[in-house]
Amino acid sequence: MSHRTYVLGAVFATALCAPLLLHVPASARVVESATIHEEYSFTVEDWCGVEGLDVLVAGTHDVKYTAVPQGNDGLVHFRGRDVVDETHTANGVTTRFLLNSPSRDLKVTDNGNGTLTIVVLATGNATLYGPSGNVIARDPGQLRFRFDVDHGGTPTDPSDDEEIEGSFEVIKGSTGRSDDFCAAEVALFT
Repeated sequence: MSHRTYVLGAVFATALCAPLLLHVPASARVVESATIHEEYSFTVEDWCGVEGLDVLVAGTHDVKYTAVPQGNDGLVHFRGRDVVDETHTANGVTTRFLLNSPSRDLKVTDNGNGTLTIVVLATGNATLYGPSGNVIARDPGQLRFRFDVDHGGTPTDPSDDEEIEGSFEVIKGSTGRSDDFCAAEVALFT
């Protein structure tokens, strides 16, 4: 799997995301594709900045993505979908976080210095459910961000790309409704 298979962690209320599979024209030559399933469980200390609030996070992260060259320069663009389903448990209370997020590279630019700048559109629905199954927070908007990769001397081959630390930048924050997931959970957990 390419290092350009990036994770959007913390973008949607500390959830994980990655690029995945949408429609790819039949004429496009797929250079990379994958389906990934991860299961995880860990404890986050000081959840949402609340000292002493430790939360057990357990869930799954499913990713499907495809990468195809586009344009005259043949630079590879990723398209995909992330699905995160996790529980958050603290002080005997459990919430459920669901994320269904398609994403795609809008623009890939060769900077001429061994790096690429990638602009990504991530959309979808993030929903937080309370202990009784009712929705307590939502973020159905879309987000645009960019980051840089060192292309390893092969701008049209993503297999050796390495994300440049510190280059991640949100260009346009989530549009539409953007509830405060931390406020909704902290009220239940404390």
